[in-house]
Amino acid sequence: MHDQPMLSADERGRYARHLILPEVGPAGQLRLRSASVLCVGSGGLGSPLLLYLAAAGVGRIGIVDGDVVELSNLQRQVIHSSSGVGGSKARSAAARIHDLNPHCQVEVHEHMLDVGNALDLIAHYDLVCDGTDNFPSRYLINDACVLLGKPLVYGSVQRFDGQVSVFNRTTTSPNYRDLLPEPPSPDAVPSCSEAGVMGVMPGLIGLLQATEAIKLITGIGECLDGRLLVVDALAMRFRELTLRVDPDRPKVERLIDYRQYCRPALSEMESITVMELKALLDSAPDEIALVDVRNPAEAEVASIEGSHLVPLASLESGEAIDRVRAMAEGRRLLVHCKLGGRSARAVELLAQHGIAATNMTGGIDAWSQQVDPAIPRY
Repeated sequence: MHDQPMLSADERGRYARHLILPEVGPAGQLRLRSASVLCVGSGGLGSPLLLYLAAAGVGRIGIVDGDVVELSNLQRQVIHSSSGVGGSKARSAAARIHDLNPHCQVEVHEHMLDVGNALDLIAHYDLVCDGTDNFPSRYLINDACVLLGKPLVYGSVQRFDGQVSVFNRTTTSPNYRDLLPEPPSPDAVPSCSEAGVMGVMPGLIGLLQATEAIKLITGIGECLDGRLLVVDALAMRFRELTLRVDPDRPKVERLIDYRQYCRPALSEMESITVMELKALLDSAPDEIALVDVRNPAEAEVASIEGSHLVPLASLESGEAIDRVRAMAEGRRLLVHCKLGGRSARAVELLAQHGIAATNMTGGIDAWSQQVDPAIPRY
């Protein structure tokens, strides 16, 4: 940060409620104006983060997001609007920020953060806010921040629960690997698209992240460095857990392949595209048994006509193995889920029981996009 001219009359009016706070005052507002924050993701967590950082007067905000706005986003990603469906999330968020506070400089990075660009992007900002929803991205962001010495404001949500912390504030602070030294197995923690999320949860957690970011920039209060705030919205309880640096934790020395690290490659298996499946169903439907391994609640949202719902958990427990074996008698067994990951695990599991199956790549999401747009995407 560097010296800047005093606040203009417009800025003094806009930030008046900050200026009369003794803890913030003109000096704190100038720190906000000279600060730069990179927000990775402009979805559920990123929506309140970006809105409130911009409203608070953060001078330069970077948005990293290569995704597009979808109808199912609008239940929680409140920075976007119905008119923006199908368009760039990063640009939609930038337009809303400009409308909210034209004093804020917005830098749009219309692509996903990856190993090739993370260090270059993060190096140009004072701190980073993690608005992502998957483990590979979280480890990537964490490791890049550790290598560059950048503070990281972490948040995560699922169903009715959320977590917030501040990582890497100093060289002696905990980071994400002290919270989660190893990634969970791919099927241990379902994504929000699989398990669902109450729409207000990302708003609540994102606001807490924005609060921590503002405190870090202005130097006020006590941030969540070394503490994990855990929120249970159903009971409306807030708990605090202490985080400590693990002295035996391997040192972060470079970026790695985080997708492989978090999701080890599955073995080779027979697969089929949605268009190939459509042709089979049109030509010989009686020769096909289509198994849907998603959860019942997902099937209520969207399903392929004629599919048989057999949740992955019932295969893992062994409860549904005989049922699927009976379906496969004299027919070709095809398996699908939402995107193809759970169905691939189901194919491997069935193979262990001597049942041959084919994985439908892309899942029902690809079916909705390429075969039947009337099926909702979620």
